[in-house]
Amino acid sequence: MISESALIDRIVAAIDAVAGVYPAVPMVLQNSRWLPWNAGSAAVDLDDTVVQIRVVAATLPLRPLLHELDAAIRPLLDQTPWAAARLRVHVVDLHTDVFISESDPDHDPGP
Repeated sequence: MISESALIDRIVAAIDAVAGVYPAVPMVLQNSRWLPWNAGSAAVDLDDTVVQIRVVAATLPLRPLLHELDAAIRPLLDQTPWAAARLRVHVVDLHTDVFISESDPDHDPGP
């Protein structure tokens, strides 16, 4: 049987593998490579009835992105205590890349 922390690590890796989205972590953890754990794990909550992930979207539209996340994460839950849990994805922020348009060369989103 897979441990909770191992499943969270796999979920974070699945999020990282989907283009245009990444785990949403608190600002204090974003550049903390010195931590002894994966900061992305702060974006995942496991509960008996629901698995919640928080992500930042860097592409639009959201619906295909959410379907891709579901397809990447749902199989990881099979054969675990969370197999029957609902998967809830929270898009908590949009990356500035979402708003960049090639039709506006004078627009600079900044650093």
